[in-house]
Parts: sequence; structure tokens; C-alpha cells
Amino acid sequence: MHRSSRKTAPTPVAIPIPMVMAMLTAMITNLAITTMNIDQLQLLQLLQLTSPSLPIGGFSWSQGTETAIEQGWLQGEADYARWLEGIIGSAFVNQEWPLLRKLQQAWQMQDLEQVRYWNQYALALRETKELHLEDTQMGAALLRLMRDLDYARAALWSEPGTSYLTAFAMAATEKKIPLDAAAIGLAWSWLENQIAAALKTFPMGQTAGQRIFHHIAPLLPDLLQQSMTVQDEDIGCSLPGVVLASMQHERQYSRLFRS
Repeated sequence: MHRSSRKTAPTPVAIPIPMVMAMLTAMITNLAITTMNIDQLQLLQLLQLTSPSLPIGGFSWSQGTETAIEQGWLQGEADYARWLEGIIGSAFVNQEWPLLRKLQQAWQMQDLEQVRYWNQYALALRETKELHLEDTQMGAALLRLMRDLDYARAALWSEPGTSYLTAFAMAATEKKIPLDAAAIGLAWSWLENQIAAALKTFPMGQTAGQRIFHHIAPLLPDLLQQSMTVQDEDIGCSLPGVVLASMQHERQYSRLFRS
């Protein structure tokens, strides 16, 4: 790894939302054909839950991407595609998706003791202050939204620290969204935010962002199936590069994002 000497000013741009939403719809529909039944209303509710317009502040966090670009670790489209693919292949397979599965199962049974256990487990796996803050603030924002929308399960939950995964699982359970579809939606929402962060941080271009998504999206169903084999005692992983980037971001002089 080396520092980049390039000082090109970032140009804030956005991924065309209709195009990406269409890709997500097609991906979940194809997944539904082979592994699950998801009706049209559930699909619409999942699209709402994963929408970039959801007022939970996901756009303000980069999870270390901003620092990785600043430090020159990521030099362009190919680097960033590998970065994202590595995170999904490790963190989502071994941690995020298994945690979502446990939390959604607990919410389905209304087992608040298990919800608390896996909520604390999820928070304990956030390895830096910024990552922990991101998780709890997005979780709190989604929980407030669900209360405003009169979600019944939101009234059952009064814990002071809520992981975003806990709130997401609660919302998916409330709307009877199948686990596989919820998991794919969770990954897509994260991926969309990460690509948007990169496009705002260095001049990669909107089409390059779409190529990255087009490359990674077909990998998700198989990776999701791998995550289903992860046992409870094996849930969790560490990504040192992401952790180092997140730690260094706290001291970064000029920044657009909160992580």
C-alpha cells in the first residue's frame, strides 16, 4: 500500500436511483423464483426499507472508505470492487447475515431475551467508536421511524442501544418479509451507500459505480447460502483494513463522512 500523490478534488455525484432499484427488484425476484415466495406487497415494503430515501442517515457514513481513498489504498474502480467484494465475502457471510437471521428468528418468536442477546452481540462486534456510533445511530433512527409508522413490535423494544441489524430485523419481521429477501435487501442497501460514498470521494464516475454493482450483485445469492451454514458460536469476523481505516478516519483533517 502507498500514499497517492493525486489531489484531484472530489466531485459529489449520485447513483441513478431508478436504475439501481430496478436491479434490486430483478435480483430479489430471481431469488424468489428459486428459493422463496415473496408477494408484491412484501417486495414493495422491502424496497421501502432499503431505499436511500429512508430517513436514517445511511448516506453520512463511509465505514472507512473515505480514509482508504485518502491514503491511496484504493486507486480506482478495480480496487474498490475488490474492497467491497472482500467485505461482503467475509463480514456479510460470517457476521451480518447470520446475525440478521438470529435476530429475525427471535423477533418472529417475540423472544425479547434472545433479541437482547443478539443485539448486544452485534454491538460488541463493532470494532471502532465510529462503527459503533454508526450502528447505534442508524438503529435508533430506524426504530423512531417504525414507532412513527405504528409498527407493533417497536412498542415492545425499549433498550438504550439498538443495533441497526436489530431494527432492520424488526421491520422485516413486522412486514413478514422472508429472511432471504431481507438479507439480500440489507446487502444491497449497504452496497448502494458504499458506492455512493466512493463516487462522492474520488472521480470514479457513475457508470463505474454501476459496473461495480453489476459485478457484485450476482455473487450475493450464493454468498447468502454460504452464510446459512455459519453456526452460532462461529458468528463474527474482523477486517483489519476496514478497522484501520475507521480508526484513522477519526483524525483525518478534511472529510465528508462521519466514518
